[in-house]
Order: sequence, then C-alpha cells, then structure tokens
Amino acid sequence: MFSNLGDMGKMLEGMQENAAKLQKELESKTFSVKSGGGMIEVTVNGKGEVIDLSIDDELLSDKDALQILLIGAINDANKMVQQNQQSSAMSMLGGLK
Repeated sequence: MFSNLGDMGKMLEGMQENAAKLQKELESKTFSVKSGGGMIEVTVNGKGEVIDLSIDDELLSDKDALQILLIGAINDANKMVQQNQQSSAMSMLGGLK
C-alpha cells in the first residue's frame, strides 16, 4: 500500500491538516434551539459552548418550568453539535479513499 514510510508520513500529515481545518469549521458554526414554544432559545457554537440565551419573561416566575425547558434546550443543542461533528468527520473520512 505504501511504497515507503515517507508516503505514509505525507498521508498522516494531510490527515492532520484536514482535521485542523474541520475543527475550525466546526467551531465557527452556531446552532439554535427553541423550547417551550419559543419561550427559551439557546444558541451554542460548534464546540458546544452556550453563546446566547433568551428567556421569555413569563418563565421567570415559574422556576420549575424554566429549569425543565433550559435542560431540554441545552441537551437538544448539544445533540445537534454532536451530530454535526459526526457527519463532518464521516465526510472527511470518506474523502480519504
């Protein structure tokens, strides 16, 4: 498959460069999720960090509902990030053929 170690080294170097590009692309993306009919909106970046949060004033008096909706929105946003990371990684690996 590889005629020498230099070819394998070049391939690994190319994979590292592609992985670095993929990481930068993922970090630049944002994902927004609404919960409770839009009463909560959470925006996360491609690393899964919450970068924006909007809470409807009506929820401020109902702590239990606020907590439930926040947990659901954050979990949904993190799932979106994970799915995006997986599909991006699979497409990168598909290009190695």
